[in-house]
Amino acid sequence: MTSTPLSILDLSPVPAGGTVTDALRNTVDLARRAEQAGYHRYWLAEHHLAAGVASSAPAVLIGQVAAATSVIRVGSGAVQVGHRTALSVVEEFGTLAALHPGRIDLGLGRSGQRRVEAAREITAPTPPQVEAARVVDGLLIPSPFSYAQVLASPRFALTNALLHQPGAQPPPFAEQVADVLALLRGDYTDADGLDAHAVPGEGTGIQVWLLGSSGGESAQLAGALGLPFAANYHVSPSSVLDAVAAYRAAFRPSTALTEPYVVVSADVVVGETDAAARRLAAPYGPWVRSIRTGDGAIPFPSPEQVAVLPWTDEDRLLVADRVDTQFVGSAGTVVERLRTLRDVTAADELLVTTITHAHTDRVSSYELLAKEWNE
Repeated sequence: MTSTPLSILDLSPVPAGGTVTDALRNTVDLARRAEQAGYHRYWLAEHHLAAGVASSAPAVLIGQVAAATSVIRVGSGAVQVGHRTALSVVEEFGTLAALHPGRIDLGLGRSGQRRVEAAREITAPTPPQVEAARVVDGLLIPSPFSYAQVLASPRFALTNALLHQPGAQPPPFAEQVADVLALLRGDYTDADGLDAHAVPGEGTGIQVWLLGSSGGESAQLAGALGLPFAANYHVSPSSVLDAVAAYRAAFRPSTALTEPYVVVSADVVVGETDAAARRLAAPYGPWVRSIRTGDGAIPFPSPEQVAVLPWTDEDRLLVADRVDTQFVGSAGTVVERLRTLRDVTAADELLVTTITHAHTDRVSSYELLAKEWNE
């Protein structure tokens, strides 16, 4: 039996030919089944202006998932605080925690800040990536991917414009995290010494996490504050080792944690056989391509649909790091690879995300994985 907890990150994917209603109802159904299968926590991502992803309002969806389950922890992976205020986040999650005490996680991410930073920058063409892919104790660490094309896309600029009030500028991430923590503790004061108390929010026992894709600010801040940290192998596999190393190096004990606690994410598809899983995972490359071309995630295609799509060497290179680091196969195959990920990163917990066209295949993937993981 593998004692490392296994958890889920859900994007509420919209299947090609399906609807947002289908996607949201599938999320609630999957959460119930995940609880039955023994998963530790169930997190909802935050994405905007993506036809293929319905998780644009994680706090609302967390409430639905928490109401449909009873013991599994439920939270955000992650709230993009760059277009939110600390108070609005604390009040929303405080409401959830008051209704579902002891079960709510608040994952915070810099995505909003990065969106604003990118919009301000006028950059020269990105130089070619020279860092070669490598294998570390059996774990593939691919060459870094440059997001310059995504950040420069008109859709990226539109998202930035729609998420912010005109002229609004987010404060530094560290300041926002400090404000969130102070409001949750109940000791917030402004520069003039005036106190403020978030109701609901204060004293609700929400567990705060920071999420990050590199060894930069999020990892270092999580360590310095003694908070748990989630590193994104599924989003940025090239920098996962840097992220966990930076977090551990910066870690200082706190009232939340006496030792570092790291969750590492992975993209997973499990089938009855390796061949069956590969078929279910076939649409993943075109789906990632839709994101990386700057158009936004498309509704997730079926294997039959992608079988007739044009696919070039340029397309393959664009998504190679994500496709090559997706764990696809039978339950035994995937568990072996997840154990490698856990061991190389020294993860305390693994966070898996699975997207397939058919909801039944996604449910089956998670159930097959949980059964094998716990044997």
